[in-house]
Amino acid sequence: MRTVKFRFDLIFLSVIVFFMASCSVSKPNLASKDIVLIGQVRPGMPAIDPATAIYELPVNAGVSYQDVVESLKSISEGMNFVNPANFPIGEHMKLRGEDPQGIKEVRSFCNLSMGTEIIVDHPEFLVFAPCRIAIYEKLDEHKKRQLYIAMDRPTFDLQSIKSPTERAKKSAQELETKLLEIMDRARKGDF
Repeated sequence: MRTVKFRFDLIFLSVIVFFMASCSVSKPNLASKDIVLIGQVRPGMPAIDPATAIYELPVNAGVSYQDVVESLKSISEGMNFVNPANFPIGEHMKLRGEDPQGIKEVRSFCNLSMGTEIIVDHPEFLVFAPCRIAIYEKLDEHKKRQLYIAMDRPTFDLQSIKSPTERAKKSAQELETKLLEIMDRARKGDF
């Protein structure tokens, strides 16, 4: 009788453990209810992949590198961004005897009215500042050199901060949304 009771207790315990395990698997993760923190794309832009820091856009046909540069300058200034530095990486590669295989450069942009909250609340976020937009050429799916514009997403970078404040999250989202607008307009050669 004792063995039967032991087996019954073991079976009952196994059923309870199985039931609890299956409930925990099917139970939604509370963190998944959180809205993914990303910027907002404009109509006609590809969706943001929240799993990567890079957001990349091909430059429209007929829009030259110089058009993109002038567009970035004009649009960013009109949106109260400054362009404190440019890094002509391709030119530096050429000086070292390397073929950059097209345009390769990074342009930095800063708007302290949008980024101040992040930096005040989390000074370590400075490692990601200022915001960067890259202009480069690479081979497209047809093995033809294509001009691209891309950025490092502030909302993705904010994931590196432990327990970011709500105002830092809001600021990163606003900053990313504005940078996405600048990129979208620049890839079209808008002014």
